[in-house]
Amino acid sequence: MKQQIILKIVVDIGMTVMLLLLMTYELIGQAAHEWLGVGIFALFITHHILNRKWSQSVLKGKYTPLCIWQTVLVIGILFTIAGSMYSGVILSKHALLFLPIKGGRALAREIHMVSVYCGFVLMSLHLGFHWRMMMGMARRIIKELPSAGRWMLRGIAALVAGYGVYAFIRREIDHLSGACFTVIYIKSTP
Repeated sequence: MKQQIILKIVVDIGMTVMLLLLMTYELIGQAAHEWLGVGIFALFITHHILNRKWSQSVLKGKYTPLCIWQTVLVIGILFTIAGSMYSGVILSKHALLFLPIKGGRALAREIHMVSVYCGFVLMSLHLGFHWRMMMGMARRIIKELPSAGRWMLRGIAALVAGYGVYAFIRREIDHLSGACFTVIYIKSTP
């Protein structure tokens, strides 16, 4: 397998793991959360460098409804990541302490929470669209996985997804995600 494909897989897995760790703010603490945010930013940039052919071909070719949906999804993810990173810089008390930023923390916190939760939903959809491709790549790397191993991985994926649904409902994020951009608009109007 080509080194670039392996690097893409490693970067994508790294972003997925970091995203899950970032969602455990209460468990890892503020400093680790900030450093993971810096790390996922670096992986995000690397991901887009490795997938630059997609960006270069966005305005080329025929657009099917699925292609339009995926492009809108990626643009939405870009906005939520930009909101997360912008607000994360303002909120930083550890990793970016050297920046001379004062004030604006209340609005930044609202932007951060809305961007993060909306982004999490959009990234989950994005990952779902690419799941079959990722599994194909994984099969090439792990040639022969025993049946028990496959079922164990499926079980782990089901547990993670189930916990995600539980946390989504428990934290009442469904109300927040339904109003993703409304909150930003209301908070930013004088």
